Amino acid sequence: MNNNISQLSPREVWCNFHLLTRIPRPSGSEEKIREFMVGFGRKLGLESMVDEVGNVIIRKPASPGMEDRRGVILQSHLDMVPQKNLDKLHDFAIDPIETVLDGEWVRANGTTLGADNGMGVAATMAVLESRELQHGPLEALFTSNEESGMTGAFGLKHGILRGDILLNLDSEDEGELCIGCAGGSNGRVSFACREEALQGEWKAFMVRVTGLKGGHSGLDIQLGRGNANKIMNRILYDGHLHHGLRLASIDGGSLRNAIPRESFALVALPGPMVQPFLTSLSLLTATLKEELSVVEPTLTIEAVPASLPESVLEESVVVRLLRALYGCPNGVMRMSSEMAGLVETSNNLAMVQSGNGVVTVEMLLRSSVDSAKADLEVMIKSLFDLAGADTLFDGRYPGWKPDPESSILKIMREVYQTTFKKNAEIRAVHAGLECGILGRTYPDWEMISFGPTIRFPHSPDEKVNIPSVQKFWEFLVATLRSIPVS
Repeated sequence: MNNNISQLSPREVWCNFHLLTRIPRPSGSEEKIREFMVGFGRKLGLESMVDEVGNVIIRKPASPGMEDRRGVILQSHLDMVPQKNLDKLHDFAIDPIETVLDGEWVRANGTTLGADNGMGVAATMAVLESRELQHGPLEALFTSNEESGMTGAFGLKHGILRGDILLNLDSEDEGELCIGCAGGSNGRVSFACREEALQGEWKAFMVRVTGLKGGHSGLDIQLGRGNANKIMNRILYDGHLHHGLRLASIDGGSLRNAIPRESFALVALPGPMVQPFLTSLSLLTATLKEELSVVEPTLTIEAVPASLPESVLEESVVVRLLRALYGCPNGVMRMSSEMAGLVETSNNLAMVQSGNGVVTVEMLLRSSVDSAKADLEVMIKSLFDLAGADTLFDGRYPGWKPDPESSILKIMREVYQTTFKKNAEIRAVHAGLECGILGRTYPDWEMISFGPTIRFPHSPDEKVNIPSVQKFWEFLVATLRSIPVS
């Protein structure tokens, strides 16, 4: 693989991003990257610390003559989403990311790249190590476990940070200034499910749904991509209804905040129903591929002969599970009536997995309207209550209400126009930026989020646009130089 990204411009950013690709940092396993960042700060002679929830904080004094400027916090998260293609041998706990130069883009070889939010971390590192940039007092806040719970943002204590302007470097469209985001909550449904022995002649198959694009469950939810769990459920429902299919196990999706790309189900069929099932599956596959031909051209559905399992899941429970999953809302529920093109409320049916006598279903609900999110929770709970399951919602985090009159927004709009001779777009996003949580702890902060152009985060198709990184860096440098006096 061509891994010469450290030669790209701006080199101070790309060299740091290259370093980050060598350090495993999947969500929940951030010990190595945390140790690296603290060492990085201390080697520069900067005050560096780790708080009680694993956030890394590094302070840099103002450059000469800038001591009277307002304090700025540069904020990014340390972790990355670990997703890979089915045929890719990669252990995110130990293996470095293999980067590939692809025209004007940098991507990874069959895995997520970690540009989300590695580009923000790398840019902050470049600011910290520079002796030439002009800036006021700076604090770098590298939060932990953003992708699977935002525990770093939730656990940040009031009073640790001194600045009053937060620049979140976790947006994914260069030229846009984000001033608001959606809130969210995690849904977890549990079906207690015993196992039953099979009587008579049966044949087993591993049904595989693969080849989907997946993507970010907030930023990409409006693209209408296939959901592997929904597709698998359609197959299983049809197979049970018409061909006596029994379900032995299921494993679909891997992360709440990623649109599920793959699902695998071990099923058993009565001997006489094997051929009718395969024929029906072939027809259903053709239908699904036609329905999703534009957005999912590589969708693959297979039924591969497998060893017959000793038992299958309790049929009465599976029937209730399949019916509830069929009716479970997934995708966009409502578009915003305030901002054109913005998703207001959505749900991602993220994971369906069996094991240890339980089938679990996990979801991520998002909305920029708290009451709409609460209503969606009730809708989902009502459905699964009728199916006899236990439902729990937790991990709720607030949205970030836009402040179009923010003084730092005015300054950054002027800086962008002066630097690039065009206006920046002002927007909100249907994603769970940490700003909403951090702003609850520090309500007096002014906050803006921006970044380079990143496409298909949370999937192996993730890539970052090289020219946009240059513009992102120039804008960040010019913004820091333009921060007003306190």
